[in-house]
Amino acid sequence: MRRSFIIFYALITYALAELTWWAYLLVKAMPSSFGMIMGEGSVFIFVFFVGAYSLHRSILKERKLQEQKKNFLLSVTHELKSPLASIKILLQTIQKRDLTKKQTLDFIEKSLKDIERLDDMVENMLLASKIDNQSYTFPKDKFNLSGLVDSIVNRLQITKCESNQQIIDAEIEPKIEITGDKFALTSVVTNLIENAIKYSGPCATVAVKLFSKDDKVYLQVADHGIGISDMEKGRIFDKFYRVGSEDTRNTKGTGLGLYIVKEVLDKHQASIKVKDNRPVGSIFEVVFD
Repeated sequence: MRRSFIIFYALITYALAELTWWAYLLVKAMPSSFGMIMGEGSVFIFVFFVGAYSLHRSILKERKLQEQKKNFLLSVTHELKSPLASIKILLQTIQKRDLTKKQTLDFIEKSLKDIERLDDMVENMLLASKIDNQSYTFPKDKFNLSGLVDSIVNRLQITKCESNQQIIDAEIEPKIEITGDKFALTSVVTNLIENAIKYSGPCATVAVKLFSKDDKVYLQVADHGIGISDMEKGRIFDKFYRVGSEDTRNTKGTGLGLYIVKEVLDKHQASIKVKDNRPVGSIFEVVFD
C-alpha cells in the first residue's frame, strides 16, 4: 500500500509538471491567447485536483478497510482458539480424571457455554455475509418479543460474583409482540447484551429493559463500562469498527456485532441510538414503531 501511494504522488507530480511545461510553450507560441490558455488551464487543474483528491480518499479508505480486515481475521482466530482450547481442556479433564458427578456436570456446563459462544460468533459471520451479499430476505412473522429477550437474558446470565450476584438486571414487560424476523432479531438482542457485558468491568451490572409506550416498543441495554466518545458514536455501527485503539484494546470481538444490529434494525424500520449513561457507560436504545 505504501508503494501505491508513492506511485500515485509521483504520477500527480509528473502530470502537473507536464501541464505547466505545455502551458508555458503555448503562452510562448501564442502570447495573444494568454487569457484563454490560463482560463482553460485553471479549469483543467481544478478538475484534476478534484479527481486526485477523490482517488486519494478512495485509496485511504481501501487501506483502512484492508487493515480492519486484517484485524478482523486476527480477532476471529483468537475468538475461535480461546473457547476451543477451553473445551479441549475440560473434556480431557473429564476423560483422564476420576471426577464426581457434580464436577463432571459443571465441566459439561462450561463446555456448553463455550460452544454457545462459538455458535453465536459463527451465526454473526454468516448473517453479516448474507447481509453483504443481499441474499437474506428477512422473513417476518408475529412473535413474542418478551419471551425472546427473557430467554436470551437467562442464557447470558452470569451468577458467579459476590453473593451469587446476577450481572444482568432485567425488567421485561410481558406479552409484548412484534412482527419481524425472529432469527435476525435474536442476533440483535444477543449482540447488544454481549457487547454491554464485554465492555463492562468484572461483575458490573448490565440493565436490560423492554417496555411499550405510546404504541412503540422500546428495548434499552445499559452498561457502566468504558463508554463511547462522541467522535466514535457515529462510527460504531460500521463494519469491522471497534471502539478504541487496536494497539491498546483489551476486549475481544470481531467488529461485526453492532454492524449486524444496525443492518437488521434498518430492515425492520426500527431505530437505534446511543446515549451516555451516568456516571459512566453507555445506553443503547432500540425503538420499534
